[in-house]
Amino acid sequence: MRIIGGSLKGKTIIPPSGLKARPTTDFAKEGLFNVLTNEVEFEDTTVLDLFAGTGNISYEFASRGCKEIVAVEMNTTQADFIRKTAVVLGLSALTVVRHNVFDFIKICTRSFDIVFADPPYQIVGLDTIPDRIIEHNLLADNGYLILEHPNEYSFAGHPCFVKEKRYGNVHFSFFKKV
Repeated sequence: MRIIGGSLKGKTIIPPSGLKARPTTDFAKEGLFNVLTNEVEFEDTTVLDLFAGTGNISYEFASRGCKEIVAVEMNTTQADFIRKTAVVLGLSALTVVRHNVFDFIKICTRSFDIVFADPPYQIVGLDTIPDRIIEHNLLADNGYLILEHPNEYSFAGHPCFVKEKRYGNVHFSFFKKV
């Protein structure tokens, strides 16, 4: 796993063996960040990374200078790995919260410019994530919710759906508040 852009471009991140995460591929990350680079001023952006896994996406946002990144990961080993990696890379803007994402959504009292969610593809409730995030006001006005999901899901009929980008087997659906 490597950071593909920003000030830390080219840095390799080696997660410990046995981590139960499916990091977003470099190919898909590159496509996603090409889209975002044309639409987002990273330096003014706050990010919520749900189901953070290895921290792969959080590191990319931090490398591009986002002012704050909150990574939510339930697995203790993975949350500790993200914390340690953030220290090693000097990412003071990155905060790790070890919590169940569905519970975190209910108790979070603030909104973010970008909410990125990469749930396990087999998780029960994947299809409810956009509604939960929007209903609990985690998404700032004019912010983007980006949901990574497998081909089995289509959100094109959702009232907040903006677009879908596909990179191999990875699908990113983009949402904005109506």
